[in-house]
Amino acid sequence: MRGKHIIYHCYGGAHSSVTAAAIHLGKLQAAKVPTGDELLTLTLFDRQTKEDHGQLHFFGFDEWENLVFSVGCRNVGKTMENVLQGVATMVGLGDELMFIDTLHCVSIKMRIGGYISRRLGLVTIGRPLVVQGTREAYPKIAELVQQVKNEVSR
Repeated sequence: MRGKHIIYHCYGGAHSSVTAAAIHLGKLQAAKVPTGDELLTLTLFDRQTKEDHGQLHFFGFDEWENLVFSVGCRNVGKTMENVLQGVATMVGLGDELMFIDTLHCVSIKMRIGGYISRRLGLVTIGRPLVVQGTREAYPKIAELVQQVKNEVSR
């Protein structure tokens, strides 16, 4: 039997949740702020579209065999949590889902850069801003991931 299903979620699923999943799985070092190039090598970083919102993306297994996902939920993160938790409970998997909202880690530069890059499609303007914002918010994201890892390692 595998462990929990850990789902990191944010508004668009392109920045903070993807970064959190990468930290969780050791693809990024928690103690070292990544370079912009390291962030841009992440599979979904700054690549999601509005059509991708609501789709779970599997990132891999952690050291305790927990499955790690990311998803963009727009403004319905809590509603999505409630629906998925309800379905999981109905099928007997209620305690196996963990929903981790990364939106509170997002900086204003991430919001503006993400909007410009993803929503307006002006990647050359928005991407550098969202990368800079993600690097600035990185310690906060890494701290959240460490809290999750502490919880699932018990």
